[in-house]
Amino acid sequence: MKDVTQLDPVALRTLAVAVRLGTFEAAARDLHVTPSAVSQRIKALETRIGRVLLHRVKPLEPTEAGLVLVRLATQTELLEREAVAELVEEADDAGTSYTSLPIAVNADALYGWFVDALAEVQTRHRVVFEVVREDHTRTAERLRRGEVMAAITGEPKPVPGCRVVRLGRLRYAAVATREFHARHFADGVGTATLAEAPIVAFDRNDSLQHDFVRRVTRRHLAPPVTYLPSVREFDRAIRVGMGWGLLPESDVTLELDRGDLVELVPGRRPEVALYWQHWRLGSSLVAELTEEVVVAARQWMAS
Repeated sequence: MKDVTQLDPVALRTLAVAVRLGTFEAAARDLHVTPSAVSQRIKALETRIGRVLLHRVKPLEPTEAGLVLVRLATQTELLEREAVAELVEEADDAGTSYTSLPIAVNADALYGWFVDALAEVQTRHRVVFEVVREDHTRTAERLRRGEVMAAITGEPKPVPGCRVVRLGRLRYAAVATREFHARHFADGVGTATLAEAPIVAFDRNDSLQHDFVRRVTRRHLAPPVTYLPSVREFDRAIRVGMGWGLLPESDVTLELDRGDLVELVPGRRPEVALYWQHWRLGSSLVAELTEEVVVAARQWMAS
């Protein structure tokens, strides 16, 4: 790499916007310039760095060097906004713009407790959030690519440039309605019945049900699947007998006690350890959000 002592902040922001929106044309509309100007800024930055920063495909894909600069641009923008807010904190709030924090979160945390943490931070700061819903096995990649500043993830190893805080363990129970259980598991829960009984999954990235089948049978089976990418509808589909699936233990305790739901393998309850990863930067806003996320998570999950 060339000897680089200073980078053009306008070009950095242009790169970040282009990566976020996926095309030069979309970035141009957002920045109120021409697509040619977007291309020229990024090309000048590549010349300055001495490396290719983008793969010119649709959507645009950053190179490893590009990812580093996207993170830098997003971090710089956050710190600039916080500095401005601090300078005008005694002025009329109406003149202070909102800071936006992009965060990647798994569906169960988003549905269960995460919004409480966001709301608590918003009572003290002019901040809004862009929450990206993603499976816990994939949120760390969003963080690595610079698409978000923080993420709830199942990955304990820190993404480069990030800090990791353990949140706790979310315990699940594999359940079905009594009628579904009687129809599909009259001969017991085993390889033959698990291969045929329909399951409900959130989406194709949701591997919880298939992982459970593999642990119980020690085989890779391919049962029929209904995909419902909504926590509410996923939950309801299991409760109306469309298939069996894994629900958070805390959500099904009462129904199991009443006998409305039946546990497929009593006492065999898989756990998913979740972590909060966020960029290491001197942001008081990210620090406060981290505190609230930890508090909310530990009220909901096992330690």
